Amino acid sequence: MGWATPYIARLLDGETVSFRPRGNSMKGKIASGQLCTVAPVDPQTLQVGDIVLCKVRGNQYLHLIKARRAKQFQIGNNVGHINGWIGPGAIYGKLVSVE
Repeated sequence: MGWATPYIARLLDGETVSFRPRGNSMKGKIASGQLCTVAPVDPQTLQVGDIVLCKVRGNQYLHLIKARRAKQFQIGNNVGHINGWIGPGAIYGKLVSVE
């Protein structure tokens, strides 16, 4: 169970969720502690640059889509780190607002 498990469960039920993630990996796009709202999403509509709640190698992230190839998405943060490639089933929602 990770930090986002309860939010992922609600997204899978079709709910929109809000939370305040901590950390600096998305510095410049999301500051630590800002209120983030994430909505369920059809992965086919996602584009490079979208911020998604996802799971990469067992870790949960609110990170950027850096690239796409076929039905895979490359996930990374906003300070240069790449987490890896995932399929659409590992994406649970898309960031729709930051306050």
